[in-house]
Amino acid sequence: KQGKQVFYNDYLKFNHTIGLALIENNDVFLNDDDLNFILQKNDNIQYPTFIHDTFHNIYFTDEENLWLYQTITNIYKLDNKYKQALAFFALFQACIIKRPYNLFHRKNLYIRTAEVERSFGNKKTWDTLFEKHFLKFVNEANNAVLDNKKNNIAFQNDIFEWNYKTPDLVYIDTPYISKKGVGVNYFDFYHFLEGIVKYDEWFNLIDHESKHKKIKNGKNEWCNKGEIHDAFQNLFTKFKNSILVISYRDDGIPATQELIEMLEKIGKKVEVKKMDYKYVLSNGNSKEVLIIAQ
Repeated sequence: KQGKQVFYNDYLKFNHTIGLALIENNDVFLNDDDLNFILQKNDNIQYPTFIHDTFHNIYFTDEENLWLYQTITNIYKLDNKYKQALAFFALFQACIIKRPYNLFHRKNLYIRTAEVERSFGNKKTWDTLFEKHFLKFVNEANNAVLDNKKNNIAFQNDIFEWNYKTPDLVYIDTPYISKKGVGVNYFDFYHFLEGIVKYDEWFNLIDHESKHKKIKNGKNEWCNKGEIHDAFQNLFTKFKNSILVISYRDDGIPATQELIEMLEKIGKKVEVKKMDYKYVLSNGNSKEVLIIAQ
């Protein structure tokens, strides 16, 4: 909205798809004809049953799995990459909102389906039809499309291989390692969404020994407490000529003070802002930290 050219980068393909929909896309929307096509079964299209066959009784009900593979197949038939990206964004959000804890980290459909007295209001959301959630998020996506007259670009690269223009400002939001040394691995939390945008490859990417059929994960320095210090140092050095804004938590590895010292070593003047925040799957209260280095 401020008329800045924006570059968006994420290593995960599903996040890159969101960037295509909401950052790179300036003027493409999903219309009623698109939605009618996406949400209807088409007699001339063959629908694979991979999700039903592979994820039975893991994340969603059989009826929901049927809806998913039909909808995913139809989205892939759209002939515009930004329409596809908008539809996938809405589908991702619909999948997340119907999941306990909004994650895909374990086989726990039973939490939704158990006939027990509940003290929280999630069940109504879980039981709402996929289509209703999907249409709600399509509306949100369409409303978020903005033409700022700039050539905004979504990338899917290892950030250390970035060789495009040097940005004026770099906003950094890396995976997080707790003070106990436990990393937040987005691959493990959201592998199902990654599979959706790698549909033809999905079967071969799965660790079939895992109960929840997660995608096999490769090396990731951001989830390794022995490597993450060097990763931050290398990242800061790579973008030392840019203003750096780092989203972080005050109980992580490295400690906030260590990050500040890294930034000061490359000549940055550092300001830190904090806000109380309660995280999913966390028993404690951490502070959300914003580190601004100029």
